[in-house]
Amino acid sequence: MGIVILMVMASVSLAAVFLGLFLLGAKKGQFDEDESPAVRMLKDDKKVKDKIDS
Repeated sequence: MGIVILMVMASVSLAAVFLGLFLLGAKKGQFDEDESPAVRMLKDDKKVKDKIDS
């Protein structure tokens, strides 16, 4: 029974650490990306377009 309590405490503390890291990343703007790279590649890049036309 003692090992079950130890494992529950370890898993809860690990979850708390990951939650804290997630909240810290969210506060610092880590997840503020509005567009994914797949959407960004579909938009025209004016600099590259001008070089191709020249």
